[in-house]
This record gives sequence, structure tokens and C-alpha cells, in this order.
Amino acid sequence: MRHSAIPTCAPRGNSTPISTVLLSLAVAVSGCSLTVELNSPAGDSTDKVWTEPFDGYDLVDLSHPLSPDSLYWPNGSAFEYERQVWGTGDDGKWYAMGYFATPEHLGTHLDAPIHFAEGRWTNTEIPVDRFFAPAVVVDISERATSDPNATLRASDIDEWVAGHGAIPDSAIILVRTGWSTKWPDWNAYYGSDDPFDTTTLNFPGVSAEGASRAIEAGAVGVGVDTASIDAGNDTAFDAHRVLAEAQVFNLENLMNLDQLPAAGAYLVALPAKIEGGSGAPARVVALVPRD
Repeated sequence: MRHSAIPTCAPRGNSTPISTVLLSLAVAVSGCSLTVELNSPAGDSTDKVWTEPFDGYDLVDLSHPLSPDSLYWPNGSAFEYERQVWGTGDDGKWYAMGYFATPEHLGTHLDAPIHFAEGRWTNTEIPVDRFFAPAVVVDISERATSDPNATLRASDIDEWVAGHGAIPDSAIILVRTGWSTKWPDWNAYYGSDDPFDTTTLNFPGVSAEGASRAIEAGAVGVGVDTASIDAGNDTAFDAHRVLAEAQVFNLENLMNLDQLPAAGAYLVALPAKIEGGSGAPARVVALVPRD
């Protein structure tokens, strides 16, 4: 059987199931539909047309842009960008090209399990299907308002289940603290007058017990809108270690979590593919059904 994918610009159609969204992801960003022809050796053919897989969904960007202003872990290094060629040449035609350098754990990024657990997956060893997952949003922002080191507790996940039903298989649990509104103010975001002293940091995160409950719930990833999965005052990085040991990755420095529903959204979290890396900058996008 011969398979051919033909992108065609088409009128908007009806809402499309999320499974179709993934099948048509690359073509959808062009604003066109995808026609797949299945031709049998006998010449019979059946055409299937998917029209605009994102029709019926709002796309919410959960990633901070990378720039020299991007926040990085205080004992790390800054993002660098240089415009190497940028302008109109002697031939009158425009050309632009730049150079960048970045640590793995800067801005919106992924922590691979190897980051805190020996022998666990590196950046490139995480199965790629784990980067496409249902999003579960647990909101602890009210508690974080009065306690800068508030954490996701096991009971928060239990309350989410009581209100919304079982956590979907292979979900990514996102912890909304409201902290992203402080980005990119170093002192406010890290909760310290001397944020380069990592013993003075104060910001919300995930408790070890909350991390364990996320694992029990079958989560493949845990994300947060702060600088670290662990609260700022946890210098032992307990949640990191619990999650990493179970091959669960982290997403840190997220934004716009207030634009997601507690349940029903879908997450695409694609890190840069750094061979053997302990993590990487990531573009994280949520698909939120308009219904």
C-alpha cells in the first residue's frame, strides 16, 4: 500500500480529535489541511482529509523567550546571543544570521532524569511520546501568596482527583503558583536580596510527598512556573531526586499557566535534542479546547 501526504489549503472544518492533532502537527502550523491518499496495488483509492487539526483549540505558549535577560540558575551562566550577519548586502538583498550559547538549565527548560539520578535517562533517551501528554493543572497560587516556599502536597493531587476524576494516563502535572508574573526580576523571582547565594532563595515548588504522589498517579512529567521543581528553601532538591529516580522529567520556568483549565488541555513539550544532555531549553505549548 502506498501512502502519500499532500498539504492542501482548505476551508476550516469541524473540531478534530486530539489524536488527529498529533498526526497532522507539522502540516497544521502552515495553516493548511492534510490529505492522505491510501492507494492499493489494484488502483483503488480511499482519500481521508483532515482539515486544520488545531481548529477548535486555542494554542497557549507556556515558554519564556530566550534572551540575555533570561533567568538562569544562580550558579550557572547567562544566555548569549550575537548577530553575526544582519543587514542588506552589496547586492541589495537582506540576510540575517546569529550565534547563541546557553546552559542546559536556563529559561523555560526540561530537566532530564540524569540531572539528579545516576544511570537514568539523558535528554535524548526520554521516549519522545512522553513530550505529548494530557495536562493536569494543580493550582497552589493562593497558598503561595502567603507562603513563598509553598509546595505541591500529596493532598493537592488527591483533591484534584476528587474534583476532576482520575488523572489521565501518562499525564504531565503542571503546578501553578503564579510566580511567573515576577519574571524577569531576579530578586523577586528568586525571593532573595542576594539571589546568587543559593541558600537564601524563596519560591514555591513541589514537596517530596507531592512528587511521590505524582509518580503513583502515572505522570511522565511535572512542570512548574518557578525556577525549580523544589521550593527555594529546599537545598537538598528532594523532589528532583524522587522524580528523577522514577524516570519522570521536569519542566521549569513555565508561564501562562493561568490560561489553562484544570483538566482537558493537551501539552506539547519539546526540548532541544542535546545528545547525552542533562536537560535542554524547551518550547512548551498547550492545546486548549475552545469548548
